[in-house]
Amino acid sequence: MSVGLLIITHNNIGQQLLETVTAMLGTCPLKTDHYAIHNDCNLEDARTEASSRIANLDSGDGVIILTDMYGSTPSNVANHLSKEYNIRVISGVNLPMLIRVLNYPRLNLNQLAEKARSGGKDGIMICKPLC
Repeated sequence: MSVGLLIITHNNIGQQLLETVTAMLGTCPLKTDHYAIHNDCNLEDARTEASSRIANLDSGDGVIILTDMYGSTPSNVANHLSKEYNIRVISGVNLPMLIRVLNYPRLNLNQLAEKARSGGKDGIMICKPLC
């Protein structure tokens, strides 16, 4: 068994990130899904859909959920479901975060959540101008 991965974002951000990372790595070592939430969504329908996707991804070790922005609808939907499922929600998904998660598929849920957080944070840099 291993941890499942669900990416919940506005529109198709999650799908694009997942496609990009899969192309870069040549594989996707975790059972993974993405769910796009649109501006006109019904909140209860979004929770039901996310719940169904979590249930499909959880093989017994839990699911890590990456969302795009804390306090937004995708994050709120995910956090609401944390009462019902063995999940960890990390907001601020970016490419370095997703690569870090997929590079450590054998970690447990808590360890993977920490790798996601550190990957996202460490992947943000202020670049020096080239001379």
